[in-house]
Amino acid sequence: MSTTRVLWILRHAKAEEAPPKGGGDHARELRPKGRRAARAMGELLGRLDDGPELCLSSDAARARATAELAIEAGELACELVLEPAIYEATAERLVAVLRRVPSSTERLLLVGHQPGLGELLGLLLGHEPDFPTGALARVELAAPWSSLGPGCGRLTLLVTPAVLAAGD
Repeated sequence: MSTTRVLWILRHAKAEEAPPKGGGDHARELRPKGRRAARAMGELLGRLDDGPELCLSSDAARARATAELAIEAGELACELVLEPAIYEATAERLVAVLRRVPSSTERLLLVGHQPGLGELLGLLLGHEPDFPTGALARVELAAPWSSLGPGCGRLTLLVTPAVLAAGD
């Protein structure tokens, strides 16, 4: 019997348009609105029964902060690993990163950027849903991490910060 793996995909929350003085795109920080959205997504993850065991995040400042705030707000018991290969990654590069996830990991949170995350969803699902900043998707995967490929995922949840804010 195969184990269903759960891939949580979180797009970094709303970031500053311009990088800090002396920094490039990689150094852009979250806006206050983005910090609130990252916390809200973390709180949502913390209320669910299948929160992540491991978090892989881009090492860009806005993605790292999104991951850290979500983990803290959700009181998630997961290790955070910063993965430089996620920054500006294509869907194919993201699949390569995911294929290296230990087989013992059943639930993973991936934090990164567009257009790569949307393309990854498109590859796994066969269609690319709208995926705005701060959005969180839950994808069930019947395949092990090592053999992820086209069409092996099923979208079971897609939440945006606007939807969560509307529920307040």
